[in-house]
Amino acid sequence: MPAVAQVLELAQLAERDAAWKLLRADSAPVVAGLLGTHLGGDERRVDAEELYERIDADLERLRAQGLILPLTAKGYCGEWRSAGFLVRRPSSEARGETLELSPDAIAGIRFLQGRAAPRSSVTESRLASLAAQVRRLAIDTDPDVSARIALLEEEIESIERRIESLRSGDESAIDEDRALERVRDVLAQAADVPDDFARVRAEFETLNASLRAKIVESDVSQASVVDEVFRGIDHISDSDAGRSFAAFSQLVLDPALGAAFEADIRRILDRRFARDLTSDERRALRAFLATLKGRSAEIHDVITLFARALRRYVQSQDYQRDRVLRTLLREAQHAGVEAAAHTRPWHPTSLTLDLSAVALSSVGAIDLHDPAEFAATEEIVTQATSLASLEELRAIARETEIDFDELTRNVNDLLAEVPSCTVADVLARYPATQGVGSVIGLLSIAAEQGTVDDEPEVLAWQGADGVPRAAIVAAHRFTGAVA
Repeated sequence: MPAVAQVLELAQLAERDAAWKLLRADSAPVVAGLLGTHLGGDERRVDAEELYERIDADLERLRAQGLILPLTAKGYCGEWRSAGFLVRRPSSEARGETLELSPDAIAGIRFLQGRAAPRSSVTESRLASLAAQVRRLAIDTDPDVSARIALLEEEIESIERRIESLRSGDESAIDEDRALERVRDVLAQAADVPDDFARVRAEFETLNASLRAKIVESDVSQASVVDEVFRGIDHISDSDAGRSFAAFSQLVLDPALGAAFEADIRRILDRRFARDLTSDERRALRAFLATLKGRSAEIHDVITLFARALRRYVQSQDYQRDRVLRTLLREAQHAGVEAAAHTRPWHPTSLTLDLSAVALSSVGAIDLHDPAEFAATEEIVTQATSLASLEELRAIARETEIDFDELTRNVNDLLAEVPSCTVADVLARYPATQGVGSVIGLLSIAAEQGTVDDEPEVLAWQGADGVPRAAIVAAHRFTGAVA
């Protein structure tokens, strides 16, 4: 690429890329330090109010150190969200919103953290990993089968030579310093993988928005996306990103691979050199696979949600309403441009616009909250605490729930004397202690575990108010012990 073209491309990137904005911001240390601490670790998504509280506490400490920070955490988070550093989403667990780092902000913060704590640029394990990947790529991409077999045989010979070397005692385990370096290099590579999930999610969000725009923007005769959705084509899952993620997710959820990975992690942590790992490093090793599975499941849910919403959007024909709205908006914009040449924006018109949102009103129309309106009018009586009675609690429970234990016991006791009995027989022997509740309970048990005769029978019981009552129902018969 010519130098001029590259400069122009980078200039455009500098204007739209949030990572670049973060790096050149005067408050970059504050942004990277606060957001990297609260959203860049194990916890990637935090309830907005909780994040404000945490950052407000940090801001107070920073002000005590002499930093000038005029805004509150909520104000700063609003600015950072507008700049593209934060992404706001509705909370799935409670009413409210959550905040998380955008993919660009993650890239910017990772760069600054790397500058603050640079890693060794050239390590043995990294070069060995590169060499192994190049070797594997050379084998897998060779179109000549005989050449691939020869390369694999070379690998077998190399492994056999190493086994012989181990058996003869010529090769010993690597020293602890090299082992620690390899583990930390693996952890450094693993740290980048969860961050990729944020970029994957952003790709699916962009794809979802693009598909909806195509549906609304395209003409009726060119609405290929609509036709394909009607034919059952899943654009989200069938996209390049969807297929790539499905392959990754399938690999992560492979039980054999997972079991082998966990076993390898346990063996590494049992080695003596692992005692020199920090607690965070040990925790990262243990939780790495679980983290991948959790993030993978989350992205899978996002894909499913987008695919269902897109299908529902098409099948409900809502896109036709949006197309009409788009046409009307464009016609209004064109008419506004034509009218702007001879009509002032503040010129009164005879049109009345009905607002679709909450109507505006004056401050005087607002009803103030008066706590006196909710004051108790009767004297509050303080009750002395006492030991709860089990019988009273049991009586309260019987008022709201059918005592199936009692009904089951009554039925089985009667069946111990006769081969079969109906609900009327049970009520005749054991009165309904819960009124109609006992009758309903017996009918429910008989419907599930008994039989229903064609002949009707009369059920009689005494209600809770002491009034005798009766009902005619199909005879429900118990033919065996009930549970």
